[in-house]
Amino acid sequence: MALMRLNKLLNQSGLRIVSLAKKTLAAAVIVVVVFFIGRIYESERGPALQRWHTWSGDEMTADEIDRANFASYLKREDEIFADLRREVSDRLSAADKTPINRFYRESLVYPQRFTPDWNRSFILLPSGKPRGAVVLLHGLTDSPYSVRYLAEDYRRQGFVAVAPRLPGHGTAPGALTRVDWEQWLATTRLAVREATRLAGGDVPLHLVGYSNGGALALKYALDELTDKSLVRPQQIILLSPMIGVTAFARFAGLAGLPSVFPAFARAAWLNVIPEFNPYKYNSFPVKAARQSWLLTQALQKQIIQAAQSQRLASLAPVLTFQSVIDSTVSTRAVVDSLYRYLPDNGSELVIFDINQAANLRALFRPATYSAVNTLLPPAPRPYSTTIVTNGNEHTLDTVARLTLAGQTAEVTQAVHLAWPQDMYSLSHIAVPFPITDSLYGREPREKNLSGISLGTISLRGETATLSLGLDTLMRATSNPFFPYLLQRINQRLPLVSEHQNVQYRPQRNTDEGSRGNEAEKTHKSGADAKENADAG
Repeated sequence: MALMRLNKLLNQSGLRIVSLAKKTLAAAVIVVVVFFIGRIYESERGPALQRWHTWSGDEMTADEIDRANFASYLKREDEIFADLRREVSDRLSAADKTPINRFYRESLVYPQRFTPDWNRSFILLPSGKPRGAVVLLHGLTDSPYSVRYLAEDYRRQGFVAVAPRLPGHGTAPGALTRVDWEQWLATTRLAVREATRLAGGDVPLHLVGYSNGGALALKYALDELTDKSLVRPQQIILLSPMIGVTAFARFAGLAGLPSVFPAFARAAWLNVIPEFNPYKYNSFPVKAARQSWLLTQALQKQIIQAAQSQRLASLAPVLTFQSVIDSTVSTRAVVDSLYRYLPDNGSELVIFDINQAANLRALFRPATYSAVNTLLPPAPRPYSTTIVTNGNEHTLDTVARLTLAGQTAEVTQAVHLAWPQDMYSLSHIAVPFPITDSLYGREPREKNLSGISLGTISLRGETATLSLGLDTLMRATSNPFFPYLLQRINQRLPLVSEHQNVQYRPQRNTDEGSRGNEAEKTHKSGADAKENADAG
């Protein structure tokens, strides 16, 4: 009798579990269907895909890049740009032939009108014997333009500078739908091989990475700890590094699911925006977001493994420049997922605070005021920190608050630079550009050298009129503290002689390669660099 009751209870429990499982599955199916329909609806409301969204270049695979030399990589790059001209620029509809369409050959912002075209891989050679090699890696949707000022500075200090165009970049946004992060990392290895070949094996190697390029630079350095076929860097410089991204990026692939059906191809894109920037994509495909997340996950896992095995003791010092406010990457991840694990090896984190004296302070979100104070763990820390902030809340003049590794005392130093009155913070994209840059600078030394000066745009009108969000136009695009950034980088460079001044020295003729003879003498791109690279 008792056994019968037990069997009955078990049967009832089993039925309830099965019923609950069915309901859970049904609810999950409903959620997926609703999401699927919602994503289709959202994407179909947007603008139609254009030729530059559906074209993709025939980039080398990661294996091909690992077997290539830089000359063959540049040869393929030439072929890709030629195909872009044939398949996109030469086949535009009349409606697409506008003055600010970067793919229209007669537009103001057509990149191939400019010399050099900063969408291309480039090499800068010093005037004398190289005393170092540096590889500079640009960000996602970006181009080598974003690291050109850093490359010029390194060249002035006697370094060979190699800045590769990462696969899928510099051409058309559709190219990002056909590449993965392993290709970007293979290109990093290729650039290191070329830089060290040109500079020689007896000089220091620096890696510089901006945003996604920062993740690649760090990934390469971590790979070298266990792969002795790679060249060990002596210094890592990171700007707005992509150590972690938003949680949405993890599930970005789901947003593109409807695009498996050709009728819903627009669902493969998170943003479809007019392409008016000659050196950066405005449109953003789902796959690019997914690849950035996969890269950061691989990187974070590797950092933890290297820390647990004590391998980080051999990692080069890391110098990072990061805005405390960053809507593209996670500032918190820079601290919690990278610096938390670093040994006391000379690393430093430079944080740019918000403008605490901004006129619009009353409009700040409450958490913004104290963001910099809650970011760092209490001192002492195994790395140095520098916070660039206002001297006080009533002055635009800034100071650097330095806390050395292993210490608790804070030293305050004058920066001799001030916040612009109308600027309340830096942004992710502002960090690598001086305010004098013609494209992004708020005070360009000469306007429209790249067809447009985005940093000076100030529009007024009604909302819901423009095809792009106001945040795109309001975002800071240049860094008023760029001279300080260069000065701090130069302090990490080996001195040629005791009388050499490695402080930042603005040079008018290097502001824009289109008119800078110094840059043109040493800039090698595409076919121009092949003869030099063939020896390797």
